[in-house]
Amino acid sequence: MKAFLKALVLVPIALLIVLFSVANRAPVRVSLDPFSRDLPTLSYELPLFAVVLAAIAIGVLIGGLASWLAQGKHRKAARRNRREVETLRSETQALRSAVPDSALPALTSGRH
Repeated sequence: MKAFLKALVLVPIALLIVLFSVANRAPVRVSLDPFSRDLPTLSYELPLFAVVLAAIAIGVLIGGLASWLAQGKHRKAARRNRREVETLRSETQALRSAVPDSALPALTSGRH
């Protein structure tokens, strides 16, 4: 079911990307030199779809990195909590094995 839902979302997105790429194959000049408009030394001729898709990919990467950095404190707290749980589990296990069952008081129902 999960694979079906994933395909239900990804197939239309892939189809839209292909249609966009086919419709926008015209070359555009991408200049990385803002001071020389007439003779740009750092310029490339790329198809428009490549420029747009590269901008989207860079935006997704930057957004993912920012999200990962922002969640760092939560990951750190989760690691700390996992270590504490393991410490408490081992302490509980040590205490259970140290006390014999016969040393515990008998359970009573509390009714007289």
